[in-house]
Amino acid sequence: MNYDCAIVGGGFAGVQAAIQLGRYRHSVVVLDREGGRSSLCRRYHNLLGWPDGVSGPELLRLGRRQAEELGVRFVRADIGRAERRGDSFTLHADDGTVYRARRLLLATGVKDRLPDLPGLLPCLGLTIFICPDCDGYEVRGRRTLVIGSGDAGANMALTLAYWTNDLVYVNHEGKAISPDRMEQIRHLGIEYREEAVIRLETDGGELLGIELQSGDRMPFNRAFLALGGNEVKSELAVQLGVAVADNRHIKVDPRTKLTNVEHVWAAGDVTVHSEQAIIAMGDGAQAAIWMHKSLLS
Repeated sequence: MNYDCAIVGGGFAGVQAAIQLGRYRHSVVVLDREGGRSSLCRRYHNLLGWPDGVSGPELLRLGRRQAEELGVRFVRADIGRAERRGDSFTLHADDGTVYRARRLLLATGVKDRLPDLPGLLPCLGLTIFICPDCDGYEVRGRRTLVIGSGDAGANMALTLAYWTNDLVYVNHEGKAISPDRMEQIRHLGIEYREEAVIRLETDGGELLGIELQSGDRMPFNRAFLALGGNEVKSELAVQLGVAVADNRHIKVDPRTKLTNVEHVWAAGDVTVHSEQAIIAMGDGAQAAIWMHKSLLS
């Protein structure tokens, strides 16, 4: 199967790029393993035009329909291997299917490390959050729980102190916290508990409280997660010789989103940026524009 452009990743960056490339009338395939972070959030609150919020699945559904109407093909596929052959790229799916394209966009994203707690996913974006830049506003003045691990959780609690002074940090994995972080936590009066959360008390998407390993129950209706160790999905980039940073995010030209490898672009959370939905969309559109320009030359 041969295409002008292949996009690996069907999140916000990938779908936005697909719409732009479809409008240029290129043949485009989006290869997506599904289950990315944008498909988990039940409500994005900080997007232009959605003052009451919109879910990730709804945005992706609308975007995919828009792209398909432009002739873009979407395939559920897990791409395990990528290689360059002459002037095109060959992408090998785990089911044995091979896709070829003249231009390649990697929009493979980041996989969050989440605690294994039943009832968590229905609350994401509604009452349990991950990104303080996106959703710190949602906990302003509220009693707020941080389920974290070591310094990652401590940093989240300290960040949220901008929004509320009623914070509890539960060090779910009991990892060490640096002395300076612990001193800041004490200075700000953030309550600290070092034990595992064994159960969330929820009602649909509403968080009601938690149960700790000690048996203590604590009521909360807002929480943030910060375990650290998120997985940057840049394996295909590395296979192709694309430069990545020490944290494995893909390095791109800030103007074009082109990587150091000719005809390979990257967009969205897999690149070096602040991991915002609106930025991912912009990345995707910008990459698509320059992919189109390269196909004309």
